[in-house]
Amino acid sequence: MKRLDGKTALITGAARGIGKAFAEAYVREGATVAIADINFDGAEATAKEIGDKAYAVHLDVTKQESIDAAIRTVEEKTGGLDILINNAALFDLAPIVEITRESYDRLFSINVAGTLFTMQAAARSMIARGKGGRIINMASQAGRRGEALVAVYCATKAAVISLTQSAGLDLIRHGINVNAISPGVVDGEHWDGVDALFARHEGLKPGEKKKQVAAAVPYGRMGTAEDLTGMAVFLASSEAEYIVAQTYNVDGGNWMS
Repeated sequence: MKRLDGKTALITGAARGIGKAFAEAYVREGATVAIADINFDGAEATAKEIGDKAYAVHLDVTKQESIDAAIRTVEEKTGGLDILINNAALFDLAPIVEITRESYDRLFSINVAGTLFTMQAAARSMIARGKGGRIINMASQAGRRGEALVAVYCATKAAVISLTQSAGLDLIRHGINVNAISPGVVDGEHWDGVDALFARHEGLKPGEKKKQVAAAVPYGRMGTAEDLTGMAVFLASSEAEYIVAQTYNVDGGNWMS
C-alpha cells in the first residue's frame, strides 16, 4: 500500500518547480492531485505530464472567489479535500531605503494573505467533511532571520511560520494537522531570478550569487525540489499524526533549530 492511497490534495503554485515536484511525489504515493496555479495553461501542461491522477485548477491566491472556487472544484471532483500544500509565493529584494509599497503589498498579499485564506478555505472544507486533514505551508530559511536586502520576503516567511503555529494549535481539535517546511536555497527557475536581483543590487556577475550561496551550504550544494518531497510526503501521511504546528528545516544544514 502506498502512503497516500485514496487521498486528495491541492497544491498551490504547482505548475512548475517545487510545487510540481510535490505533485509528482504525491501521485507516486497514490494521491489524486489538483495542480493549482494562476498560470492555468502551465497547470494543464503539468497535469497532462503527470497523468490521469492529476488535474489542473485555476487559482489566484490574492482573490477569495478564486480560492473558494478551487476548493469547490476539488470537492466536486474527488468528494473532498484531504491535503493542502500552500506553495504559491513571490520573491523580491531591495535595500530598506528602496522598498516600495507596491512590492510590500504584493508579497504580503501572496505569501501571507494567500497562505492564510487558502488555509482557511481548506480548513472549512475539511471541518465540514469531518475527516480531518493535513495542511502544509511553505516557509523558508528566510523566515528564520532577517537579511539586509530581503526584509519584506523574510518578514512574509516569518509570518508563515507564525501562522502555522497558530493554525496548528487551533485546527488540531478538528483532526487537521498544520505544519510547515522551511527550505534553504533551492536551485531552479526561481533562483535564476533571485540571482539576477542580487547581481543588480550587489554588483555581481550573473551566476555569482548562486555560486556563493551553494558554497555556503554545509551539505555542499544548493537543494533541489526533489530534496523536499520526502518531507512533504511524510507530513501528509499517517506517520505524522502526532506532529502539530511545527516547521521543519530541509536546507542542507543551513539552519539548526
